[in-house]
Amino acid sequence: MDGSTNSLDDVSAESSTGCPDRLSLMEVRLQAQEDEITLLKSSLADALRKLRLHDQQIPLLKQQLIAVNPAAARVLNHSCYVDGISKPCRLSTSSLDGCHLTSNRVRRNSERSKDPQDKPKLRLSKKAASSTNLLTRSPSLESRAKDLISSTGSQGSRRGTQSQSIKMFIRGRPITMYIPSDILNYEELKIDLPSQKLDLDWVYGYRGRDCRANLYLLPSGEAVYFIACVVVLYHISNQTQRHYRKHTDCVRCLAIHPDKVRVASGQTAGVDKDGKHFQPFVHIWDSNTLVTLQQIGLGTFERGVGSVAFSNSDAGTFLCVIDDSNEHMLSVWDWNKNIKHAEVKSTNEAVLAVEFSPTDTNNIISCGKSHVYFWTMSGFTMTKKQGIFGKYKKPKFIMCFVFSLTGDVLTGDSEGNILTWGKSAADIKTLGKGAKETLQIMKQTRAHEGSVFTMCLLQGGALLSGGGKDRKIIRWSADLAPERECEIPEKFGAVRTIADVDGEELLVGTTRNAILRGTFSDGFVAIVQGHVDETWGLATHPSQNIFLTCGNDRQVCVWNAEDHKLDWCTPLEESGLCADFCPNGALVSVGLSTGRWVVLDLQTKEVVSDLTDGNEQLSVMRYSPDGSFLAVGSHDNFIYIYNVTDGGRRYVRFGKCTGHSSFITHLDWSKDGKYIMSNSGDYEILYWDVASGCKLLRNRFESKDREWASYTCVLGFHVMGVWLEGSDGTDINALCRSHNKSMVAVADDFCKVHLFQYPCPKLKAPSYKYEGHGSHVTNVRFTHNDSHLLSLGGKDTCILQWRVKGAGTGDSKDHLASSSTVRSSSNSPENGT
Repeated sequence: MDGSTNSLDDVSAESSTGCPDRLSLMEVRLQAQEDEITLLKSSLADALRKLRLHDQQIPLLKQQLIAVNPAAARVLNHSCYVDGISKPCRLSTSSLDGCHLTSNRVRRNSERSKDPQDKPKLRLSKKAASSTNLLTRSPSLESRAKDLISSTGSQGSRRGTQSQSIKMFIRGRPITMYIPSDILNYEELKIDLPSQKLDLDWVYGYRGRDCRANLYLLPSGEAVYFIACVVVLYHISNQTQRHYRKHTDCVRCLAIHPDKVRVASGQTAGVDKDGKHFQPFVHIWDSNTLVTLQQIGLGTFERGVGSVAFSNSDAGTFLCVIDDSNEHMLSVWDWNKNIKHAEVKSTNEAVLAVEFSPTDTNNIISCGKSHVYFWTMSGFTMTKKQGIFGKYKKPKFIMCFVFSLTGDVLTGDSEGNILTWGKSAADIKTLGKGAKETLQIMKQTRAHEGSVFTMCLLQGGALLSGGGKDRKIIRWSADLAPERECEIPEKFGAVRTIADVDGEELLVGTTRNAILRGTFSDGFVAIVQGHVDETWGLATHPSQNIFLTCGNDRQVCVWNAEDHKLDWCTPLEESGLCADFCPNGALVSVGLSTGRWVVLDLQTKEVVSDLTDGNEQLSVMRYSPDGSFLAVGSHDNFIYIYNVTDGGRRYVRFGKCTGHSSFITHLDWSKDGKYIMSNSGDYEILYWDVASGCKLLRNRFESKDREWASYTCVLGFHVMGVWLEGSDGTDINALCRSHNKSMVAVADDFCKVHLFQYPCPKLKAPSYKYEGHGSHVTNVRFTHNDSHLLSLGGKDTCILQWRVKGAGTGDSKDHLASSSTVRSSSNSPENGT
């Protein structure tokens, strides 16, 4: 445990050094190449499958044409001879799913068949007309097929809108979307902004795993901390939250002004979708009004801001900032005037903390890997002296430091010691007459087993220290005699930071992203909790305001959206990637990373069923509307269907949907529970008749009017407008239609949550865009009554709960029909995009 804890902290400390740019660029390129290979393989498999299907259709095609017109046989026979040699006639490899007329000439010829003089002529049945259209895809038969169609007439041409389709392209691959029958004129469809908006209601989580000095208590009774791009102000007694949301990427550090009102927060640089770095900055803002007072450092800091500190002796005039560049540039700013007062290269090693001396603005201390530096500011220049350890063992990391009331400096290190640095007289014999007094180690105190992660000075001069491996909080007297100690529970991890409430009560931030509240005598309880690794699985209860999350930290968490708290959490043996509640609300199924999936009882928290499908990760779990079936989508390209009995406690394999040429990404059940719509990693849309034995529906055109119980598939006619022009197929990770079918929420790969009107079948549809996540948004779900939307961050481990504002509109079908005719215009709100 010691080695793992210390090594984890060492890694986090060294993460800001080195050259990650080249490595990240290579990773992006490698991932892009792997995606291209996967796409090419799946496209080849798709093409071969369709070629085989075409060959199987040729005999049926001949029979249909011969039955209608014997001349068709001669057309086919003639076209199958090339240079006097009989060869099999292979039709074009374009999709068989769309048997629709695209030629204006064919359409005009069909219209001419309505002439009364043509009534005695033979008419093709719908199926025959559809099969004939296959011939129009073959260059060698196209002209003869058109002549044949115009001479025989077409009964289906009167319902030409039935066979309308449009295509969208993702990474050059065409995806055919069939227009529902109730859309009279697709071109006249007007897509407006949704009538609802989102407002951030609650933030779940805290970033303690890799950040320090990130928890403070304000005089207002609010604890201020951060996660993702949001600085949270949580009122401990009232259990309410306010949010500062002016950052554009993950917040990394905090500092409180001496007036205990103003706050400085620094952020990381972040990158755009092309891998280009944004510019980091520091915001100084008012914690009472949440108004930004100043932005400094834009264009100056590199990669991110690692540490910030206000001066004390001059009423907080200056702000010291250390960035995440290779040299860890240290700069001092007159922040109110936005003037950089001094700047100097700090060190190539990781820097963990910086502070002004409480009695002299010209003295600054910084510490980190293998160093503690004492800086002196003279005018616009900075000079430094390195702390000399002398006879004491030099630790690998100086983790933290505080100023004692006597003027000494106390440092906590990775060896578990507290070192007392005091001023000593100048060594005139060695350094000459110009020598000045220096800081030297006066005392070493053994404090913790493992690293000393944090220290907090109390008003009377007493000291609190927090340990890594031992997870202890120790109270020391002013002369460093231990007085009291306690140990926080192992499930919360090590002590990351400590904030004093009233001298007795404490707030403790931990390395497993929890904030604890308590005392030495009564112990500690969690008031803030969150995941500690990338999260993907999200499901909302069918009738209550609770939701479930799971991720790579191997934890299943059930949250109460009304009380804003964690109801319970249970460990998994593997990473949880997807989940869904049984419609009866009593159980939930969770898909894992190895092909295994478990069913949990919400009351007892016990596993009632444990099964495995394949040996690859599962990507989606979805119950049918009545709960009689469960569909399990896997990365082995299959969808496994189970019969569900005994109230969701018993599962028997019913069948397997086989036909996708890439891994399953999303799926939805039809409203009657008989059909499934699914998406795959190669941007394919397939439909399945589950009731008839998990059969693949070859003609996707037949599913254009089907009603779906849910809509989470990212590819489909009703949601094609959520895709931006030129989008990569991975730009959208998830979407979810509201239960009232009036809006659709989208989770994208660029830290944004979007809200569109539903249905949204036209490209470049307007939407509201919401920021807050600092990583790719992995999932979104509406609560059972559409009162809230939950969004899940990936690497930021953050859960954002959004309040839905504005009344829902009526049935989406009525809205679509009216939008395509007269009632299509509306005024777009000004903040839509």
